[in-house]
Amino acid sequence: MDYDVTVAGAGPAGLMTACELALGGARVVVVERLTEPDPTIKAGSINIPTAQALDRRGLLPRLAEAQRRTFEGFDAFVRDRREAAPDKGEPVRMAPRFAGHFAGLMLRADLVDPDDPAFADVGPAGEVGLVPQQEIERILAARAAGLGVTVRRGVELTGFDEDADGVTVHLAASDGGPAGAIRSGWLVGCDGGRSLVRKLAGFDFPGTDPLITGHQALVDLTGAEALNTGWNRTDTGVYAYGPLPGRILTVEFDGPPADRNTPVTAAELETSLRRVSGADVTVTAVHTATRFTDNARQVTSYRRGRVLLAGDAAHVHSPFGGQGLNLGIGDALNLGWKLAAVVRGRAEPSLLDTYTAERHPIGAWVLEWTRAQILLMRPEPRADALRRVVGDLVATTTGASYFTRRISGVWQRYDLPGDHPLTGASAPDLELADGRRLADLLHGGRGLLLDLTGDPAVKALADGYGDRVDAVTASCPARPDLAALLIRPDGFVAWAAATDATERPVHQLPEALSRWFGTPAT
Repeated sequence: MDYDVTVAGAGPAGLMTACELALGGARVVVVERLTEPDPTIKAGSINIPTAQALDRRGLLPRLAEAQRRTFEGFDAFVRDRREAAPDKGEPVRMAPRFAGHFAGLMLRADLVDPDDPAFADVGPAGEVGLVPQQEIERILAARAAGLGVTVRRGVELTGFDEDADGVTVHLAASDGGPAGAIRSGWLVGCDGGRSLVRKLAGFDFPGTDPLITGHQALVDLTGAEALNTGWNRTDTGVYAYGPLPGRILTVEFDGPPADRNTPVTAAELETSLRRVSGADVTVTAVHTATRFTDNARQVTSYRRGRVLLAGDAAHVHSPFGGQGLNLGIGDALNLGWKLAAVVRGRAEPSLLDTYTAERHPIGAWVLEWTRAQILLMRPEPRADALRRVVGDLVATTTGASYFTRRISGVWQRYDLPGDHPLTGASAPDLELADGRRLADLLHGGRGLLLDLTGDPAVKALADGYGDRVDAVTASCPARPDLAALLIRPDGFVAWAAATDATERPVHQLPEALSRWFGTPAT
């Protein structure tokens, strides 16, 4: 084999998958058609699970710096707005990172219940969210280079042959010339919504057809003083202006675009913005632009033989609510350590069955979440009535808290065996007595058995897993209710024990260790 795994696509999902594979000891190569990172405007924020995932790999300072630059852009937008239209130069007050909007209905952060237990113990990752996708790609590209991941740009996957022992990936240069082939044990398709890997492998991809044409762009324009900031619903569609200088978004409900492949022009953006907003604006330059629809589809299984999918290759949907980037990072985090364990012989291939079982339900929820928003934004009387009902709901503490929990991703958990309420949930970012946070103990991408009471029986059960699980004894004064946690490399709790349990379930720990980390070494 040339490599253990070939990853097709160097977007966030592909780079994160490659990083997790390399961290787990796999030899990985990424092939990418584009010669340079894609500068097209995309997602503008991350949710709490994504921030926690990157924090658990030591990347929180880079996220904080990227968010600082984002706020500088917000400040510039406010200054430009005040200069261009003093009567409309209202401050742009950004809500905390876990707030957002649902179908353009803004969630007031001050209405969110501050004592909601869903937001407890998320740690400093909960303060970092306004990080654009381009920044995430830069951070992950640098991390991949640091981990020794081979990234071949300007090389396009044109086909592959799978057999019992591996996959032969056929490549061509972006200019059409030959680029040879790669032999690897596994192929992971992270090649976007129009994934060639998905099509060639024969994955079923059911879903719903698109109803809208959307545009998002960064432009220079005149007449912007006639636009309202934020999200605006009109009789002809939806538009948004800000919170970055020149950022516009339009949604029209007249069906999908006739051609999604041609470059987006200034005239196209100007026509759409005028039609939806009614403002006499002129687009004088386009810095970056994209079209999108609400095509919503998801593969029925994320694996077929030695081929797996992650990110948009596995599911497509509209961008409303900013879930796509986060969903792809979550896929990569879940798949990477499992596939690395299989490659390195620490686990049976059956471990990969849990990838679809755990990630498919979350992907299905995202599709439903985005479909609901499309219906709520439609410019017609029935949607008007429903929108007023939902608008009243999000204006309450209960409603704002519910929608914020869903958008932030703190509700996400996996259905894992065990009775403790933390089992299957993302691990709380505990502050330990020695000054460390739990996230600090996960930088190496290994499992973690955290003993908070010094129970010798717990530590003894970790014998034989020293090459894949870190056994740490510490104390956490803020959580006297917790006795011990077994945490998977992706940060999710596989087993937990409470201090007040009548019978501490230590007998369940060997099963959890075996399930996720294989047979102990002798």
